[in-house]
Amino acid sequence: MEYQDIRYSVENRILTITLSRPERMNAWTLRMKDEMLDALARANADDDVRVIVVTGEGKAFCAGMELVRPEGNIFGYDIPQEEQLNIEEIRDSGGELSLALYDSDKPVIAAINGAAVGIGITMTLPMDFRIASAGAKLGFVFSQRGIVPEACSSWFLPRVVGMQQALEWVMSGDIFTAEEGHAAGLIRSIHPKESVLDAAYALAEKLMRKSAPTSVALARKMLWRNPTFDHPMYAHQVDSRLMYITSERMDGRDGFGAFLEKRDPVFTAKVSEDMPETPFWPTPPLK
Repeated sequence: MEYQDIRYSVENRILTITLSRPERMNAWTLRMKDEMLDALARANADDDVRVIVVTGEGKAFCAGMELVRPEGNIFGYDIPQEEQLNIEEIRDSGGELSLALYDSDKPVIAAINGAAVGIGITMTLPMDFRIASAGAKLGFVFSQRGIVPEACSSWFLPRVVGMQQALEWVMSGDIFTAEEGHAAGLIRSIHPKESVLDAAYALAEKLMRKSAPTSVALARKMLWRNPTFDHPMYAHQVDSRLMYITSERMDGRDGFGAFLEKRDPVFTAKVSEDMPETPFWPTPPLK
């Protein structure tokens, strides 16, 4: 796929996806969604990519959805207003991205280099870490536009910051600073604007320096999914199966052997080929 609204660059096993509409403060478009989905699928299939960093070009991270068609659907869908749709078939574009991020086999870091509002902030919630520039303006502004939160943020946001903080930000729709987001646990760390990307790369290096790629991929899925079980027994079942598979069929044998022999392990299992096929988690009802 030829990219127009994003840039895709791999260096030192880190993929940088740059939202690239600086003249529009990287406002979200349906094309950007399609390109992001393609980039994530491409990264999952590429074993040379260990970590994904998402950032914005120019002064903003993402200013939200591009709203330039008042005569049609305000979110850009080419749907005549008089056409009757099956409401159960409608999917918001931000949610499509969030689900793709949730299913990622690679850790994802948001390097929030400036303003991030609406989809600009909700798209970061399924990412594993959010690093922001000092003073960056953030906001879940939906109530002030007469709409509701999207991009699965009603599922992700309370898990990241707790229900009380999520309710306050979503109900008020107010803009807040990265510093307030950091105090609430939304933002991992704050840096000068010019060093946000460097901080994201430093974290990416930490995540992959000594770890097995398949172990990271599976642990990411476990930590996002297992806390939603109704009883820890279900998490125990997943842990038990994956402990056996990783230790007997994947990189665990050399990992423990290297420890006993006081040498560096040699991890050979590939995310693109060697991940367990057994579905350990319930399949969601919607596709």
